[in-house]
Amino acid sequence: MIMQMGFQEGQVIFKCPKCCSIKPDRAHHCSVCQRCIRKMDHHCPWVNNCVGEHNQKYFVLFTFYIATISIHSLFLAVNQFLMCIRHEWKECTTYSPPATVVLLLFLMFEALLFAIFTAVMLGTQVQAIWNDETGIEQLKKEEARWVKKSRWKSIQAVFGRFSLMWFSPFAKPVPKFKNENDLLYSV
Repeated sequence: MIMQMGFQEGQVIFKCPKCCSIKPDRAHHCSVCQRCIRKMDHHCPWVNNCVGEHNQKYFVLFTFYIATISIHSLFLAVNQFLMCIRHEWKECTTYSPPATVVLLLFLMFEALLFAIFTAVMLGTQVQAIWNDETGIEQLKKEEARWVKKSRWKSIQAVFGRFSLMWFSPFAKPVPKFKNENDLLYSV
């Protein structure tokens, strides 16, 4: 049974004291999900799920696309605002000029807020991937008990072999490594 689970005979197996499941290396127990998550970065209330080894690619893409869409919305709102200032307000919108100003300012503020928030989240995820260290490991300042991968291998561990499919939220990363130091998994 132990061999079927990928463990070696005589290997120390840790058990989570909170959920009583076998706790693999670099796993943390999520108090919200009530389960252990391998390479858990954080529990995200916006997607109501933990960000860990098996879904980090999708979270990175989610933050990337939201930041991109927010910047695009900000650009469109600023462009519309400038167009309305240059031309007659009545030709610019069906709303009254004060209402249009309020709506455009609100849209610009919201787009800027979302762009900053998601860009910061994207930056922290890219840094975590780049350093082969989760957010929890960084906060706890845990000494690496694992062999740190090179930056390129860390990126491949999350996204798979390089291709344009890195940018697709529909493409699953394929197993990458075949030696005993690197984990093979499917998402």
